Amino acid sequence: MNKERIKKLAYSGMFLAIGTLLPLLTGQIKEIGDSLLPMHLAIMLCGLVCGWKYGLAVGLILPFFRSVTFGMPPLYPQAVWMALELATYGAVIAIMYDIFKRKNIGYLYLSLIISMISGRIVWGIAKAILLGVANKPFTFYAFLTGGFVDALPGIILQLILIPIIVTLIERIKQK
Repeated sequence: MNKERIKKLAYSGMFLAIGTLLPLLTGQIKEIGDSLLPMHLAIMLCGLVCGWKYGLAVGLILPFFRSVTFGMPPLYPQAVWMALELATYGAVIAIMYDIFKRKNIGYLYLSLIISMISGRIVWGIAKAILLGVANKPFTFYAFLTGGFVDALPGIILQLILIPIIVTLIERIKQK
């Protein structure tokens, strides 16, 4: 294993730990977590710092790890659709940001927004399928409400914190 891969693996472990602990700040209260989306921050940062493969892997693992460790989110079906959603965030944000040759705040925001939309689409599809299997409807209204309206505080938090943190990380790397 080369030095860079070891570093990315260590950072991925750190982001897994951050993603595991951040929801504890919401008191494990589902409604607050659904609103602030604390795990999303760690996964998006993992993708940006470590690359799409690591963002995808940590995104897939985190909900199951939290479910087994803390009982939240419930293993099935929530952890399943969350794993697919978070994996999408981690991979898409990294891929999009890598596509742009110039690394600037505008492209970071564009990558972030595309990632957020992609992850919510995957979440909606996965949730519709899993609830459909259980014969529980998941309407387009429920998708819009859960994916955008209820999540608005978390979306705003991501749009503020992620660019600030990435900018700080990039400044530190340059020194």
